[in-house]
Amino acid sequence: MEPFPRLRSVAVPFARDNIDTDQILPARFLHLARDADHGACLFRDLRYHADGSEVEDFPLNRPAWRAGRIALGGENFACGSSRENAVWAMHGHGFRAVIAPSFGDIFAQNGLKNGLLPVRLPAETVAMMIAQAEAMPEGEVTVDLEAQTVTAADGTIHPFEVDPFARKCLLEGIDEMSFTLSHHEDIAAFERRLGRENF
Repeated sequence: MEPFPRLRSVAVPFARDNIDTDQILPARFLHLARDADHGACLFRDLRYHADGSEVEDFPLNRPAWRAGRIALGGENFACGSSRENAVWAMHGHGFRAVIAPSFGDIFAQNGLKNGLLPVRLPAETVAMMIAQAEAMPEGEVTVDLEAQTVTAADGTIHPFEVDPFARKCLLEGIDEMSFTLSHHEDIAAFERRLGRENF
């Protein structure tokens, strides 16, 4: 993973509640390997017509938002099945943070482990940010993980909470396995002590 200290980007508004993981990544793409281009399949059935042409008013097809790295969602974002592939699709498209009032629990956990930061803010704050994005599509939002703040397009600052261990991993750009391996000397020393005690 790449380190995530601070992110500044336009924010892409998905202004609906209960967007589920099957909408984020339809089930027919679950066979794709981990290193496949999941981003190309993101919101496939909402983003394109059956003939493959773009749905013009879908957020990711709007010129100002095509390269957005921050998503804004409604209540219960990414509910439904526990597919980790939904996170891979968001990350593969380029998203690094999703701001919403609430998330599907497993999606939020998978996001933290895959370099996608779920940020919970009050519903009225997210609604305000969605309204700002729709009124000013090129307005930028800043997510500062080190300070644990979000700066909206109008300059207002909103604090957020995040698990301390997940925050550490994201700031350093490491996953749980890399964190464990960074303590291999301590683990080896413990195993040597344990071996002496048991034999």
